[in-house]
Amino acid sequence: MFQKILIANRGEIACRVITTARRMGIKTVAVYSDADALAKHVALADEAVRIGPAAVAQSYLQGPAIIAAARRTGAQAIHPGYGFLSENPEFVEAVEAAGLVFIGPPASAIRAMGLKDAAKALMVKAGVPVVPGYHGGRQEPEFLAAEAAKIGYPVLIKARAGGGGKGMRLVETAADFQAALEGAQREGLASFGDPACLIEKYITQPRHIEIQVFGDGHGNAVHLFERDCSLQRRHQKVIEEAPAPDMTAEMRAAMGQAAVEAARAIGYSGAGTVEFIVDGSGPLRKDGFWFMEMNTRLQVEHPVSEAITGLDFVELQLRVAAGAPLGLRQEDLAITGWAFEARVYAEDVPKGFLPATGRLEHLRFPEASEFTRGTVRIDSGVRQGDEISPWYDPMIAKVIVHGPTRAAALTLLTTALEGCQVAGSVTNLEFLAALSRHEGFGRGEVDTGLIARDLGALVAQAPAPPCVLALAALGGLGLLEARSGHDPWDRLAGWRHWSNARQFVALELDEGRIEAQVTQLGGQRFDVEVAGLHVSLAAQPLGGTRLRVEVEDRQFTADLLRQAGRVTVFSEGRSYGFGLVDALAEVEAEQAGGDSILAPMPGLVRAVLVRAGASVAQGEPLLVLEAMKMEHSLPAPRDGIVAEILVVEGDQVSDGTLLLALEPGDV
Repeated sequence: MFQKILIANRGEIACRVITTARRMGIKTVAVYSDADALAKHVALADEAVRIGPAAVAQSYLQGPAIIAAARRTGAQAIHPGYGFLSENPEFVEAVEAAGLVFIGPPASAIRAMGLKDAAKALMVKAGVPVVPGYHGGRQEPEFLAAEAAKIGYPVLIKARAGGGGKGMRLVETAADFQAALEGAQREGLASFGDPACLIEKYITQPRHIEIQVFGDGHGNAVHLFERDCSLQRRHQKVIEEAPAPDMTAEMRAAMGQAAVEAARAIGYSGAGTVEFIVDGSGPLRKDGFWFMEMNTRLQVEHPVSEAITGLDFVELQLRVAAGAPLGLRQEDLAITGWAFEARVYAEDVPKGFLPATGRLEHLRFPEASEFTRGTVRIDSGVRQGDEISPWYDPMIAKVIVHGPTRAAALTLLTTALEGCQVAGSVTNLEFLAALSRHEGFGRGEVDTGLIARDLGALVAQAPAPPCVLALAALGGLGLLEARSGHDPWDRLAGWRHWSNARQFVALELDEGRIEAQVTQLGGQRFDVEVAGLHVSLAAQPLGGTRLRVEVEDRQFTADLLRQAGRVTVFSEGRSYGFGLVDALAEVEAEQAGGDSILAPMPGLVRAVLVRAGASVAQGEPLLVLEAMKMEHSLPAPRDGIVAEILVVEGDQVSDGTLLLALEPGDV
């Protein structure tokens, strides 16, 4: 076994690998960019080496710098995690040429599965079913459009070197094909350095079911059952589960055998995942699944498979890479219970799930000890006080739960999500919790279109209840600061000879501004007039951010966090953020409505689609902004004439940057 390994990654997966390595007595080396110098994975590792500036291309994709760091620190092997260089065969060969071990499959296997068109041809030869489509090398737009017409709409355009939903476009009609192809090509080039695409028939009610496989260098290969990853948004996985709902033993055996054959066809070693598209229009059937792609690495969602098998996949990776046989027989493997994983991201759900940034001023995850029926695991690469940077994926954590049945595990997932608290950045937590409560999902009726169909209901937010508005007002005035001990004078707080003290505060919500009037009654009791409502409550600080609140005949706990210019209330599984208005310094100037196109998030200007002086119609795409390697089209807010373009393609812009200005005009 290795004495020391280097992890060529960052964030939660680097922390995940370090945790297992430490348990096995293996020392770890982290690598970091300038943006990650104080990151959690750097602090967890035994030692760490700087490899470059914040930009991925200058740091985490710098294979020579990573190999040099491994040799300099005496590491014997390199674990790639996922993403970055994990599926780069040239990097694998360079690692081995340097006398080090790559903890993953051989370069030949990665190369065989790296291009979707070649991989599908290989699978056909191996007898694995594939989706009908064009998987050839010709890339002329007119030729691909003709192939799409032959296949029949709807079709799916995929970057052949793609993964993670990048470089993928669903096309419903021939009129939309050209623009979709150009977008997929741009994304493929930006993310993978390869603009080539393939065209496939789109299965109208698809499920995404993948099989976890493991091989070793001794000719052994097994599957560790399936994961259902059908809950997706824009081809990005949101919640995964294992096993798959309604999976039959016959179907599992057929898919498992196909996955093992795929692994054997390329001499696979280590952890891998064979992804299948499955017909979800009716009951699962043996002839209703098709090979989609193979990910030659550890998957983000691997913890759900670990939960139902009781195995540590990182430990298996390390043992296989060190030359040990897998030590697993298919007949000895079994499924125990049910598991879910939800990905918590810093993203602005009301703005279309745009990636967000910010400092995590408050971060709390539920403790495992809080649950008695099932287990909760949190995999995270950040801590309270850390910055969510625009340079990298905005994942905050993965919430993984395991219970005896699907219903029990799903209830546990809802409870765990409601117990997560994040302040300092917007998140998708409430969306995830709403998805976990979705009736159809609860019945196991899943397909990749579920989120899109019910998005309105999933993102709908109920207004803050009066007691939350009252707590926000008290927090904004600093009236609920925790005190040590019991001060007898507290009972007289707010007392005046002629009347009780009244204070005023203004709160900013997305819906607008509300005024609140607070009367202190003494003894942590208050009357609050807010938004035309009267709330009488008592609030006792319990330490930290926690409060015990009494409103009328009901008592409950809540958390209250006050930051510079903001108050956040966590109550009954939801978070509510309020801006604090400084009446003395309030800025009156506002942007002219509808005339300015601002960057909705930090990103790269990928394309400018109009020129100054051009007439544009409402909804017409003006610019394409790339953030987190995903493209976002910015449309015209109204009819008008382009007055000025303030950016060029290739510019890196921050959130709120003025990109383009319109002047009124007839179209």
